[in-house]
Amino acid sequence: MTAIMSPANSESTPAQTQDDRDLLFYEGRLNRPTKAKTPELERSGRLRHVIFSGQFSVDLLEELAGVADAIRKLSKHRSGQDFLINLLHHKRAMLYFTQPSTRTFLSFMAACQILGITCNEVRDPQTSSETKGETRFDSIRMFSSYFDLIIMRSPIARLAESCAYLMNDLERSGNRSVPIVNAGSGADQHPTQALLDIYTLQRTFNFSGPNDSEHNSRFDDLRRLPGCENLSKGLAGKTYAFCGDIGRGRTVRSLALLLSNYPDVRLVFIAPNHPTLVMRDDLRQALAAKNVRFYEFDSFEQQLDGRPVIEALDALYMTRIQREHDTGDDAERYAALDFSRYCLDMDLVSRMKPYAPILHPFPRDQHFGEIPQEIDNDPRAMYFRQARNGMWIRSALLAHLFDVDGQILRYFHREFSA
Repeated sequence: MTAIMSPANSESTPAQTQDDRDLLFYEGRLNRPTKAKTPELERSGRLRHVIFSGQFSVDLLEELAGVADAIRKLSKHRSGQDFLINLLHHKRAMLYFTQPSTRTFLSFMAACQILGITCNEVRDPQTSSETKGETRFDSIRMFSSYFDLIIMRSPIARLAESCAYLMNDLERSGNRSVPIVNAGSGADQHPTQALLDIYTLQRTFNFSGPNDSEHNSRFDDLRRLPGCENLSKGLAGKTYAFCGDIGRGRTVRSLALLLSNYPDVRLVFIAPNHPTLVMRDDLRQALAAKNVRFYEFDSFEQQLDGRPVIEALDALYMTRIQREHDTGDDAERYAALDFSRYCLDMDLVSRMKPYAPILHPFPRDQHFGEIPQEIDNDPRAMYFRQARNGMWIRSALLAHLFDVDGQILRYFHREFSA
């Protein structure tokens, strides 16, 4: 039987806390390339832990989207709801959210409820034994004693990944081990946000409409518009723009890495010229290694394909400036920046392509004003649908983790496909 080495056995200095030593223990595994880590996060060709967006292949994204579509359609019927809620009624999930969250927390809660999973939560470490000196790793191992799944959100980078390795060590030694789902970890990754972003883009770029028929469709109508003659379905071959806090935006990083898996995409990053806001070197290197074409601009008016980028993009992902991460030096250097250049207005939106969706991971900042409320009624404003899509795609992800996605698809095709 493989012995479990306690993180407490690693060398440390007196200034380090036990949590610091716990993370240091896994440093060697954390610093490996993504491809070297992925096999450890799978079991029998399926996801075991969900830690970073690089785990999602294009094929898996398509599979999950199909399951999510089936779940959302089943949920419209009482018999479908009854089927779903009985699938995993014997499972329990811990939502361990020690970083503030509204949409991610409620979305996961709703996803669990759709599948009948019982949920419990810890949202404030002050209400847990961590106030008595318990380490986060001890908390996680304790949760695994009571629950079948741990969904965690933390301000500490790489904590979720380290917890996944802890679970693997426990599994190898014959101890109880459960899946870990990263619902946001520091400034590095937010894989399930990227998953719902991709799902929103998948549904948007299907170009279907309620009045589609065998004689005409929304897609046909769009292709008749000037400049849209070569429009194609799907995520490949399109230009995606990200605007705002690129350097600290973990949702931007996760989605950009997912989009880089699709052929012939171009990624545009629009950010103020400030060292904490522009794209980080690790993302540049990751995109360059995959031969993805990317551009860094400081304005919507910079030229791409001989025209302003606001007119050339196929999708726009807006973000707020994440002031909660500011240092005193940052605030001083911001004084020289014109942040209005990174906010949408009705004139800019009117110049976008007629099908180009506007996404935002939320919350949006009412003081910064990156997306004014008057844009909400534009048919291209997808951010509220985007948030609702999170409930469906996270349900599909949980179904995949517990290996009931096949049951869902079989039931749907048998009972509801007509």
